Amino acid sequence: MSTCFDFDEAPDLAASDALRWQRYAGRDVIPLWIADTDFRAPECVRDALAARVGTGIYAYASEPADLRETIVDHLARQYGWHIHPDWLVLLPGVVPGLHAAVRHLTAPRDHVLVPRPVYPHLLKAAQGATRALTELPLALRDNRWQVPSAVLRGALRPESRLLMVCNPHNPGGTVLRRHELESMADIADAHDLWICSDEIHADLVLDPALRHIPIASLSPEISRRTVTLMSVNKVFNFPGAGLAWAVAENPVLREAMGRDLHAIMSEPSLFGYVATRAALQGGAAWHLALLDYLRGNRDLLQARISAMPGLRLAPVEATYLAWIDASALGIADPTAFFLAHGVALSPGSQFGADCGQFVRLNFGTQRARLTAALDRMEKALSSL
Repeated sequence: MSTCFDFDEAPDLAASDALRWQRYAGRDVIPLWIADTDFRAPECVRDALAARVGTGIYAYASEPADLRETIVDHLARQYGWHIHPDWLVLLPGVVPGLHAAVRHLTAPRDHVLVPRPVYPHLLKAAQGATRALTELPLALRDNRWQVPSAVLRGALRPESRLLMVCNPHNPGGTVLRRHELESMADIADAHDLWICSDEIHADLVLDPALRHIPIASLSPEISRRTVTLMSVNKVFNFPGAGLAWAVAENPVLREAMGRDLHAIMSEPSLFGYVATRAALQGGAAWHLALLDYLRGNRDLLQARISAMPGLRLAPVEATYLAWIDASALGIADPTAFFLAHGVALSPGSQFGADCGQFVRLNFGTQRARLTAALDRMEKALSSL
């Protein structure tokens, strides 16, 4: 399917203002760190943006009249999740949504539960709001990163108020199964917790046998205590023109998520509206082709990493991110080690205090570039 689209084309990103490439500009480094991809956005998005730029009018913008219905249709089609357009709060990105959720769904003396390792802004949201925080260490069970129910139950306090969820999991690549979500939901319901679920990678499930299940879709009761944060920025690769949305059936949660808009949080940009609408309405074939290409990259990566002594990688079920355990190498800083050999990865310490022996690799790139990076990593290991 990917033959319909040229994901092997390599735009000259080194000459662009892309953050991932600019950090190592002028150095012989392959940057596989920050979580965007090296692929051009689909033609439908580029055409829509070009047409809007061509008007020469970039005034304060209202959302497209059909954008909410487009999002509703997308959620129904992809996940069988039927919501009302009024449940949506449009945001400039998922990160502001994470911070708004902690600040407005908890009080200063409340307690927040966050998995570890996890995308750093789930931690930063609680830390920035100076909330008491307990990290829930994930366990590698059956070759999948999971939060054991016993760990979650053991971390609860009388003042616990908010459970943060990341599904599909970044950086672990796990797609939570229905029974795992139901266990979390039962605990949240029994202990009167709000849930904030970061589901930005929902459309990046790579295993054809798996399907993303929004935790809020489990039941009306769970829906009313959940804020779900989503976006197609990651899939269609336009985070620089971003838009996200929060789904909140409960009007109390909706009010909380929109409280900072026009205050300390801007509304989505004009170009975020245009790009998101175009991607959802015209990007389906490109999306399927992207998943096919990423599966090929994942399979190559897992085969190569499994053959490198000292590295371990659990199967990646979703995302284009690989959470690699380098603890068996016996070196103090695996990120610095691979950077010295020309491959830039995200340090595991960003995802949790005790994760310094891990690295996160972004395989959302051209296969030739991924192969070159893996060759460098293999050569680096041979030097040990």
